[in-house]
Amino acid sequence: MGSGKTTVGKQVAERLKLQFLDLDDFIEKKEKMSIANIFVSKGELYFRKQEHIHLKEVLQQQNNFVLSVGGGTPCYGKNLEVILNSSKTVFYLKVPIAELAQRLSEQKAQRPLISHIPDDELPEFIGKHLFERSRFYNQAHEVIDCGSKEPEIVVNEIVGKLGKIF
Repeated sequence: MGSGKTTVGKQVAERLKLQFLDLDDFIEKKEKMSIANIFVSKGELYFRKQEHIHLKEVLQQQNNFVLSVGGGTPCYGKNLEVILNSSKTVFYLKVPIAELAQRLSEQKAQRPLISHIPDDELPEFIGKHLFERSRFYNQAHEVIDCGSKEPEIVVNEIVGKLGKIF
C-alpha cells in the first residue's frame, strides 16, 4: 500500500504500449462493489478467496500486460506461486517505512484499512506489515528500491530491466 504500484504500473504499460490492469479494480467490477464494502459486508476471508479466483482468471486470459496487485495479494493462499509461475517479470517496489508513512498519512481518507490509525502509529503499523510480508515480497524476480525516487525514475528502471529480459 502506497508504494506506487498503480502509478508506476500505468506508466510502464503506457511506455511499452501494453494494457494495464489493476487487480483490485478488476475485483470491484466482477463483484460489483468496492473492496472496502467487500471487507465490511462479506469479510476478508471471502475477499481473499475471490482475489485468488480473479487473479487466476486475469493471468489465464491475458498476455503481455502490466498487472498491479494489492499489497496483500502475494501473501495469501497460493497467489505468489500463481504469479511467479505466470510471469518471469515480477517486480517488488520497495519503499522505506518512513516514506510509506508519509505518503499514506496524506491518503488515509481513501484507504479504509488505515483510516482509523493515528499518524504517529502509522510507521509501526506499516513496519509490522512489511515485516510479515517481506518474505513474500522478496521472492519477486526484481526488487526495485523506490525510496525518494520520482515515479518516472522507477519506470525507467523497470523498462530498462525488461529490455534486458526480452
